[in-house]
Amino acid sequence: MATFMLALLACLAVLCTTVLGDRIVNITILESATDQGAVCLDGSPPAYYLDRGFDTGISNWIIFLQGGGWCDSIPDCQGRATMDIGSSKHMTKQTHFAGILHNTPQENPVLELVDFYNWNRVWVNYCDGSSFTGDVEQVDPENNLFFRGARIFKAVLEDLRSKGMQYAKNAILSGTSAGGLATILNCDKFKSLLPNDAIVKCVANAGFFINVKTISGTSNIQTTYHRVVTLHGSAKNLPPSCTSTMEPSLCFFPQHVVPYVETPLFIINSAYDAWQINNTLVPANLDPRHVWEHCKAQISSCTFSQRIVIQVFGVEFLRAFEGLNPCYTRGYFITSCHTHEQIVVTNYWFSATSPNILNKAIAEAVGDWYFDRVGFHQHIDPYPSARDC
Repeated sequence: MATFMLALLACLAVLCTTVLGDRIVNITILESATDQGAVCLDGSPPAYYLDRGFDTGISNWIIFLQGGGWCDSIPDCQGRATMDIGSSKHMTKQTHFAGILHNTPQENPVLELVDFYNWNRVWVNYCDGSSFTGDVEQVDPENNLFFRGARIFKAVLEDLRSKGMQYAKNAILSGTSAGGLATILNCDKFKSLLPNDAIVKCVANAGFFINVKTISGTSNIQTTYHRVVTLHGSAKNLPPSCTSTMEPSLCFFPQHVVPYVETPLFIINSAYDAWQINNTLVPANLDPRHVWEHCKAQISSCTFSQRIVIQVFGVEFLRAFEGLNPCYTRGYFITSCHTHEQIVVTNYWFSATSPNILNKAIAEAVGDWYFDRVGFHQHIDPYPSARDC
């Protein structure tokens, strides 16, 4: 009886973890990738977390690319190489799946018995610092850094193909922040690795970084991207339809590269993205007296003049969208929240506190778009300025 009760309690513990909390998933270190030179900044093998699909989702796949900025210099990349965003040696053995990666309909809605909760769900660790675009063959023995992001992307997907993805019926490439940008840059490449008859689409979250100047008028983000592309040898892995028309580092900006993406794409972003306002518009070095500190933390703490600056940023962000070519397969969910959120966070993806546009949460909007359900798929919050959400 005692043994039975212990077994029952163990089962209940697993059930509670699955239904009431985040899903715990073990890491897969892809040792074989090193044979292809597909390695993190420090030369360690890449890694991912895979939670298998079940029932009707067994042939469907979601690949999520982790974010974490970029490194644009040797010292910067050396610093990353000592952390989990530059080395699998420092990655956790387990991680928690939530939001779009959760495996229950309570947290990952099943609107018509076909949505994403029972798909194969994969979190790909980010350890290259170039949004999975770099590929430099030579390794300088002095700094011993490897710039191989594009090889990591290819090696991981090839491994997943061998684990069933080659037979996928439905597939989504997604990611947040630098991973959201990587989703856009690698969207067509992802589709090319899937079966011709598979329904393949991409969902980019918080990755629509715009080419905007700082409050002092300098082009910091453009300079950063130029350094990233140069250091990592990214140009050859950016869409050639874009790089043939403009300087390669400009093709790191979604506003320039999205028109060339042929695979259906859904963009989730805030017009007042917190990372871009806090780092691109008002970088710390331009605020030595910390007059922006409280405003950057909470919009309601901004002065009138600061609000105007942020509102102008929002206008520039939406103007970048106006410059995109019309495309009926492209979807949007553009909020006015001063956030840089993730669709792998339940409170953002699908909950009572999720951002809503016209009474529709992000999960519902993405599901309707992916499955071509009736409705309009380009949602932009009509709220006229930034707000705390």
